[in-house]
Amino acid sequence: MIHQRKLEHLKICTNSDVEYRMKKTGFNDIELIHKALPQIDKEEISLKTEFLNKKLEAPIIITGITGGHPASQEINRELAKAAEQLQIGMGMGSQRAAVEYPELETTYTVIRDEAPTTFIMGNIGAPQIEYADKAADMMDLDALAVHLNPLQEAIQPEGDVDAKNYIKLIRETIKLLETPVIVKETGAGIKREDALVLEKLGVAAIDVAGSGGTSWAAVETYRSPDRSLGDLYWDWGIPTAVSTVEVSEAVKIPIISSGGIRNGLDMAKAIALGADAVGIALPLLKEAYKGYEAVMNKLRKYMEELKVAMFLVGASNLDELAKCDLIIQGKTREWLTQRGINTEKYARRSSL
Repeated sequence: MIHQRKLEHLKICTNSDVEYRMKKTGFNDIELIHKALPQIDKEEISLKTEFLNKKLEAPIIITGITGGHPASQEINRELAKAAEQLQIGMGMGSQRAAVEYPELETTYTVIRDEAPTTFIMGNIGAPQIEYADKAADMMDLDALAVHLNPLQEAIQPEGDVDAKNYIKLIRETIKLLETPVIVKETGAGIKREDALVLEKLGVAAIDVAGSGGTSWAAVETYRSPDRSLGDLYWDWGIPTAVSTVEVSEAVKIPIISSGGIRNGLDMAKAIALGADAVGIALPLLKEAYKGYEAVMNKLRKYMEELKVAMFLVGASNLDELAKCDLIIQGKTREWLTQRGINTEKYARRSSL
């Protein structure tokens, strides 16, 4: 049953090692260039932004974590309380469970109940995209994410591996819904060419959800009777920093950078690389078990770390952070260079 699988996912992510082993996000290869004369007052730094016509106090979205099992309702309640109080965005896990079993709807709708005014994003998987209209109608949503998870489906014992019609179905869904459609990966990243296709289809935004954080191949490995396939593909994917640059270089629509972001400095680097917002999941899931105040404390820590990074590069707001000088080195530079992207221009943006 799908609700049992949702519970298994929660337990595995909370109690087991599900992060990439060798592959990292790539943010360690990004160096923001220090500005000894920042010429700003740190106390006046603004994190305010607007995402898909919704004002946020910080460029943070709690990306889709859970839903579909009674145990997930309390987790979503605590996360939503924190999102509302801090006026940041929040997503939810795949709504498929509630479409198929309406008695599970409250495990999702609790999010809007507890966060009536902030940005809320629904979620349906591309393999179940025929449920998109029901997912969008389930509550008042600011956007609906269609998630792409071919890696997870390939490793999952009961996975759906027929991806032939994804492009056609996403196009039809965008035409069908009044709700803006976001397309997101689930931990393996999005490359430039795919981003261009998605922009042409009319998606409202892209969440790159790159590798280096939670590996869904890892999660499904724990559920599989044969661990060999999951072990082999545990580290598959495009690192988050790489995917953020590839997508931001390719499209003009808003970008969420997620996948292994673990502190405010990672956030600053993601925005400096071209993201409009950042997404965080696993660290906040673990805090949610302690209550919404623990979630808020973690988020406030991230915000303070982000402000310090902005102060040290002389950025008083997010637009200025997006133009700061930075160095791309190591494997991230090697990857981007081989993909035909000029990394040197990022080092001298302030003088252009």
